[in-house]
Amino acid sequence: MAVRSMTGFARTEVETAAGSFVWEMRAVNGKGLDVRFRMPQGMEHLEGDLRRRLAATVTRGNVQANLQWRREAGAPALVVNEEMLGQILAMSGKLVADGHAAPPTADGLLAIKGLIDVAEEAVDETTAEARDGAVVAGFDEALTRLDEVRRAEGAALASVLSERLSQIRDLVDRADGDPARTSEAIARRLKQQVETLIGASDDLDQNRLYQEAAILAAKADIREEIDRLNAHLAATEALLAKGGVIGRRLDFLSQEFHRESNTICSKSNAASLTAIGLDLKVVVDQFREQVQNIE
Repeated sequence: MAVRSMTGFARTEVETAAGSFVWEMRAVNGKGLDVRFRMPQGMEHLEGDLRRRLAATVTRGNVQANLQWRREAGAPALVVNEEMLGQILAMSGKLVADGHAAPPTADGLLAIKGLIDVAEEAVDETTAEARDGAVVAGFDEALTRLDEVRRAEGAALASVLSERLSQIRDLVDRADGDPARTSEAIARRLKQQVETLIGASDDLDQNRLYQEAAILAAKADIREEIDRLNAHLAATEALLAKGGVIGRRLDFLSQEFHRESNTICSKSNAASLTAIGLDLKVVVDQFREQVQNIE
């Protein structure tokens, strides 16, 4: 299965006897699936089916699906809300009679929301079904294009992530082979430190100093961190090869990379190992940033 990005844009236009319908879909990153529709009045009954169609293809991300209805040009038929007009005239007449208001004007009445509306064109059942079918077909086409864009971007992201994994593996190997990690090097540094402390004071217990030195040497060992990093690398590479909806698991593994790289830096007892740990943190942060785009 392919790796997919959560971002993308798609647009389709469908021509019908009722006019042209234009679908525009925009998708960005999101923790879950959040879909928002904007459709012309009278098309709301299609939303449930469209949501199910989208959820079958998209599992994560914030998606906006906008439908524009471009009707054939013509003089619109206006409808006056007679009941509302009667109530307004009655109320204004009372206010005018009491001296609290001036007589209503035409422009004032036209500005009242809901008083005048555009009449919906009567559509028979067969025409409505054909129109709705065209709208759904246009939606499916836009969804297919969106999926293609997300797959193409996902392939590019997978390539970037693979490159970052290669850099992480190289740094882990360098940390594992760093001369400062050998038991001889650690023992030599600790011995020098202990001898310096003993020479500075005659009151120090030599046996206790060597015990503490042994404890510090054990704490400075990063064998476990390197083993865990190698295990995380193998798991991440397997996920990228498998593809599909892997964004959440990649995010978890990137957090594990971050944790182990921090531990290596905190345990480091040599400048060379600290430098490797810092480089590792930089690459891991770059990896985590790209993972946030994966579905």
